[in-house]
Amino acid sequence: MGKKSRGLNAGKKLKERRNKSRWANKWFVRRVRRLKEKSDPLEGASQAKGIVLEKVQLEAKQPNSAMRKCVRIQLTKNGKQVTAFCPGDGATKLIDEHDEVIVECIGGAMGKSKGDIPGVRWQVIKVNDQSLDALLKGRIEKARK
Repeated sequence: MGKKSRGLNAGKKLKERRNKSRWANKWFVRRVRRLKEKSDPLEGASQAKGIVLEKVQLEAKQPNSAMRKCVRIQLTKNGKQVTAFCPGDGATKLIDEHDEVIVECIGGAMGKSKGDIPGVRWQVIKVNDQSLDALLKGRIEKARK
């Protein structure tokens, strides 16, 4: 492409040039075409509620050999199933099957998984409307259902 248009009446040409160039930016394309909302089980929301189906242990990526404690949950809003990480020591003991949990994005680069947990993009933050962090630190007891 040549030089930018200059001069008093170059506004339209500059505007068209800018609009065309914006499509080279992948973040612009993702936002305009709503690609995240279409592919995201949470449908663009920051948090979502779900029901625990089962507890699972995933093997961490190399070079670690830990078993990361996760739960399979079914989202109430659309019925999709996702795997969510349970952060904290002994967190999985506080979560039972059929509990209602709230999950949020785990905060990995570009919305992908974080650290050595393969394919897990969400983490549990609340169990039966009680903060998982507060339960772990012993500030509150788990409510009887």
